[in-house]
Amino acid sequence: MKKETFVFIGASGCGKGTQVELLKQELTKRDPKTPIFYLQTGQHFREFVKSESRAAAIAREAQERGELLPGFLAMWLWSDIFIKNLTGNEHLVIDGSPRTVDEAEHLDVALKFFKRGVPTVIFINVSPEWSMARMKERAAKESRNDDTEASIAKRLAWYERDVVPTVERYRRDRDYRFVEVNGEQSVVDVHREVIEKVFAA
Repeated sequence: MKKETFVFIGASGCGKGTQVELLKQELTKRDPKTPIFYLQTGQHFREFVKSESRAAAIAREAQERGELLPGFLAMWLWSDIFIKNLTGNEHLVIDGSPRTVDEAEHLDVALKFFKRGVPTVIFINVSPEWSMARMKERAAKESRNDDTEASIAKRLAWYERDVVPTVERYRRDRDYRFVEVNGEQSVVDVHREVIEKVFAA
């Protein structure tokens, strides 16, 4: 099996993390000898903002205001991780980047530099109403006080402003396989659609 690269993209609350884990299980089943490198930029951001640097302090303040962090931070983060970890002998799964067209273009340069072939972009499409409902449910379940309706609305606003144009960029880019799935289904049905479209002959 050739070394695959998957980029998951979609609004907050669309279930990307769950579908990433299910795809990783499927990859392991199909190709047990090849390791999977999973880049979850949100987790790395959370670790970064806990540090004591001035940049981390500024980023924390921006996060508390519900703002989208500058793209250069994401680019620095995944560039550093790629340089230190990619060997060319792994499947690569990216979740949480890119969030803007500019970031997508820099990620494209990086993936070509590392000779990642034709990456597959998996767009989990849900409506803003669905996303809002799922995030409110998650906030209540996890007792997350920072996930207020106002902060969720801010995230949905920057998703529409920044991420949607990025999705459209990938939809048109012939250097990528673009796979769109309906995220407003059960977890099992979303996974089934992902597998059917990703591994179609």
